[in-house]
Amino acid sequence: MENVLEKLHLRSSKDEGVPPKEPDEHDLKELRKHYEKANQEQVFTFYDDLDVTGKASLYSQLSTINPDHINAITQGALHPTKDISGEDLGHLLKPLPESVTASILDSSSEDIESWYSSGLDLISEGKVAVVLMAGGQGTRLGSSAPKGCFNIGLPSEKSLFQLQAERIVKIQQLAGKKHGKKGIVVPWYVMTSGPTRNPTANFFQEHDYFGLMKDDVIIFEQGVLPCISDDGKILLETKSKVAVAPDGNGGIYQALLTSHVRTDMRKRGIEHIHAYCVDNCLVKVADPVFLGFAASKDVDIATKAVRKRSAKEPVGLIVLKNGKPGVVEYSEIDQDTAEAKDAKQPDVLKFRAANIVNHYYSFRFLETIEEWVHQLPHHVARKKIPYVDTGNGETIKPDKPNAIKLEQFVFDVFSRLELDKFASLEVRREEEFSPLKNARGTGEDDPDTSRKDILAQGSKWIEVAGGIVVSEEEVGETGVEISPLISYGGEGLDSLKGKTIKAPAVIEKES
Repeated sequence: MENVLEKLHLRSSKDEGVPPKEPDEHDLKELRKHYEKANQEQVFTFYDDLDVTGKASLYSQLSTINPDHINAITQGALHPTKDISGEDLGHLLKPLPESVTASILDSSSEDIESWYSSGLDLISEGKVAVVLMAGGQGTRLGSSAPKGCFNIGLPSEKSLFQLQAERIVKIQQLAGKKHGKKGIVVPWYVMTSGPTRNPTANFFQEHDYFGLMKDDVIIFEQGVLPCISDDGKILLETKSKVAVAPDGNGGIYQALLTSHVRTDMRKRGIEHIHAYCVDNCLVKVADPVFLGFAASKDVDIATKAVRKRSAKEPVGLIVLKNGKPGVVEYSEIDQDTAEAKDAKQPDVLKFRAANIVNHYYSFRFLETIEEWVHQLPHHVARKKIPYVDTGNGETIKPDKPNAIKLEQFVFDVFSRLELDKFASLEVRREEEFSPLKNARGTGEDDPDTSRKDILAQGSKWIEVAGGIVVSEEEVGETGVEISPLISYGGEGLDSLKGKTIKAPAVIEKES
């Protein structure tokens, strides 16, 4: 394992948890020399003026960073291999072929039921795990807490974490009921970032893991990379600390190694993994339909997509690019490509499979991470990064983007697959995708739209079950929240047939 970490330029201190000590002169000299050769010696600007604790802390952090590697990935991100874009790219893009796609919108009920049944079988056999990407804070939502802690304003006041945990509880129950088994476990691996790890762990502990067993909720941390100035220099956050930022959702692959999550999966006999982002309140966690679909095709990666609303919707698209599966960003394609219609279905877009960061992985594919993870590209995100001016020692808090965060994208691995090992499943947006991106009141992808989508889904489930939902006009809000502990996807609501539910309301118990 140590050789793997060295290859990935990820070193971890063997003395983790032990108070750092000031290094001896020889060790310090060698480290300085390394940074000087990499033209990053500015990180030592204030070293001699620091106290013992500050010196030890800075030395410890700098020892975990390979400046040559940082220089290399920075240059690669700033000057990527020129890709084809715009009109030229449009000629090289194709929709994924029908052989690797399916759609809930037009699949037969027999196929969907078959996928659902086989997915429940995999869950009951203990072969399914879930990885949650939850490194983000709710900064844009007006909260410094992890985004998963956010309360979108449901009648139950449940957080995103609670909604998702309860869906795992319920799918375990459904799998157990089908096979007459108890104690079925879907382990939940929650990937956090530096700022969100402890608050996330505390939140789960305070809420008793929302009905899941503590040992089956594994909280781990993604990696970080130094923040870089416009002239390629590693920035200092303070005189004794390098400014760092999480390495993007593509950091999940390295994190599965360095946190030993993959080892834990192997010990548990996991074969199928569902991975998704925390900010989707409608996500079907460990969705048996998706698992069954992917397993039936024997693929290494599958992805869910929703139908693009319009040619102008700014979303990434799942496509065939140069003969390989991949994601193309909205900004990369020209208007003609965006507006092109499907030859077989002229009323829908040719390129319509919107990426929602909701993926399936085979465990056998995750066993190959060491072979390719160091080859994944890094991307530039320009941000406002507070830093210490090495000229005068003052802390600068910029009011516009001044530096670079280096990120990896989770989908950059798609193109490594042969087409027969990749698949995509189109799902209904109103049933499975309602992202939380913006502050309340923006009217799009905000807490209000998330809440409304949950309540609308509950009302639909009740009506399908034969119930009636009514609301008083002066209330101004319609819809019913149905606890995931009552229904995972609309099943089990027969008792509501013929009953009238006054909205807004929440159904937490079986009637």
